[in-house]
Amino acid sequence: MNADALVTRALALVEESFIASAGPGGQNVNKVATAVQLRLDVFALRLSPEVFHRLKILAGSRMTARGEIVLTARSFRTQEQNREDARKRLAELLREACNLPVKRAKSRLNRVGKTERLAGKKIRSAVKAGRGKVRLD
Repeated sequence: MNADALVTRALALVEESFIASAGPGGQNVNKVATAVQLRLDVFALRLSPEVFHRLKILAGSRMTARGEIVLTARSFRTQEQNREDARKRLAELLREACNLPVKRAKSRLNRVGKTERLAGKKIRSAVKAGRGKVRLD
């Protein structure tokens, strides 16, 4: 599935709630619920197992045992800015989960490379062996 299509579908399924926030805002903080909490049911997205596994790892403690991702944004003083911030973070999380990790190509050493590597190891070994206790015999 395309990452942008997944993000669009996820943002349609998101549940938002506004909660009281701490931080900048003075008296306004005590009167207005400016922090936003997004909840997304991951199972409703019907992700492939690979993408779901990567999303679970990336979300970490933000994913509940029931399969919901909970993001809280409270950096800004207004609801709208916090909502935008939370949605942006959710979209970034989903896009990153869709990216396949690049397979590492196995390196191949030729005979000369192997001998040079072993010679370097011998030199390091000699240096480290010389760091032992000094004996006065």
